[in-house]
Amino acid sequence: MNNFSTGKFKWFLPILSGFFIGTSYIPFPPWASLFGFVPLWLFWSRQTELKPVFLGGVITAFVFTMIGFNWVTFTLHEFAHLPWFFAGIGMIIYGLIGHLFVAVAGILWFLGRKKFDWQEPLSLWMMALITILCEANSLTVFDWNFGYPWYGANIPVYHWAEFIGFSGLSAATLLCNLPLYRAWQYRKQKQGKILFGVVLTGFVLLNLGGMVLKARLPESDVKLNALLIQASIPNSEKMAAELGEGYTQEIVRRIMALTDQAVSRHKDSKIDFVMWPETAFPALLGEEFRGKEYPVALSQFLSERQLPLITGAFGVDRKSNLITNSLFLLDENGEVVEPHYSKTILLAFGEYIPFAETFPIIRKFLPEIGRYARGPGPTMLFDWKGFKMGPQICYESLFPKFSRDLANLGAQFIVNATNDSWYGTWQEPYQHMYMTLARGVEFRRPVLRVTNTGISTVSLASGEVLEQSPMMQPWAGLYEVPYLKNPEPTFYHQWFWLVPGLLWSSLVVLFAYGLYRKSNAIPVNEVK
Repeated sequence: MNNFSTGKFKWFLPILSGFFIGTSYIPFPPWASLFGFVPLWLFWSRQTELKPVFLGGVITAFVFTMIGFNWVTFTLHEFAHLPWFFAGIGMIIYGLIGHLFVAVAGILWFLGRKKFDWQEPLSLWMMALITILCEANSLTVFDWNFGYPWYGANIPVYHWAEFIGFSGLSAATLLCNLPLYRAWQYRKQKQGKILFGVVLTGFVLLNLGGMVLKARLPESDVKLNALLIQASIPNSEKMAAELGEGYTQEIVRRIMALTDQAVSRHKDSKIDFVMWPETAFPALLGEEFRGKEYPVALSQFLSERQLPLITGAFGVDRKSNLITNSLFLLDENGEVVEPHYSKTILLAFGEYIPFAETFPIIRKFLPEIGRYARGPGPTMLFDWKGFKMGPQICYESLFPKFSRDLANLGAQFIVNATNDSWYGTWQEPYQHMYMTLARGVEFRRPVLRVTNTGISTVSLASGEVLEQSPMMQPWAGLYEVPYLKNPEPTFYHQWFWLVPGLLWSSLVVLFAYGLYRKSNAIPVNEVK
């Protein structure tokens, strides 16, 4: 690759890294995950000035963002109502700033190497660790990492997430780029072939170990039957209903009719409860609204059929008098079982405006953006008839600590209500689905996920994903879900901060080692 370091091919290596990384994201298989950063690191290692290091990082991130997250274009068109041309421009802007952690990592590494005169072995270790830590601590709305594609491709290595989490798998994936970097450098020598063989052997052994981890899981001791309803209500109708401009009655009628059809189809099966998606019931629920038209209709519907229901709906936070995006449990008599859960991690520029509380004038320029109250966090379960359900709404599932807190409360399984209708059908629904179901692997609990337009499904504690709903179609599915009445905490649950602690400690140790070698003027030939 030396010929691609100068002239018109100068940026070939950063572009190649971007291609490798982007085409290893869900829904693609992770074919290049173990070496995706190698071309970029080769490029960085040859630079003598900061500017090309920074630009190389920007180029790599831009390319993999445009490939792996191009659904942002659809979201800007559908959610922000931008014409396709301007949505495309918005996607380009997002591509430039959405994953700046790559460029930041390059800057920090280059300045460190220049300031402290790191020799090559130490410099490479620092390059890898800084990249890993920048990725793990980057600020992003969609908290993606490099561990999820293993699960998306059903490659057994993902089962190690019960020990190190998917963030730990992401770190291990990036770290594997380092020996393969060396293997490429020494590809014509025996040393390079040995390094490649070691990585390949280790990867095979880890996958065999993943299969053992799955096989040794305890047998479930209880089951439930959940009926998931995906009404596929268009965004235009949902927004009109939320703004009081009609469609509320039609939406309620449609989702009730779909539920009736599903119940009739499964009349010989026991149904423990029905699940409707995020904000599926387009009206206010709660004790103070029980006498209103639509809550009364819902209560009668459930009571006549003796159907318990978990549904997304709107509530009111009495302290702030703001609307909440909430999840309600109603029993077979149509009565709301309190407390209900209100979404805590709100969507920026969808459910709140960042810094608007400090600078209220911002809201004058963005009047159409919703203003929702935040819920209390993962502080409660739906504890009903022996079920201990951990409620979460939409992308709260992307944050492992949220699900860990539910597991700490004794959740036997997680119920997740989502609306993915803003993102199209190409990438985001698959990415979001596996990111949500990943929590079930980390804490070895089933996850029941119901969405407005797909993908609705259930994953078991083993990580097995059951039938997936079609997208953008009305659909209903009955799932028999085995689970443990008293699930044991996983290693990751108990040692949640272990991997971040090890990574930061390693960085400190290597940094101190570099200072020591420099101060003692000892040549660095190898970091052991």
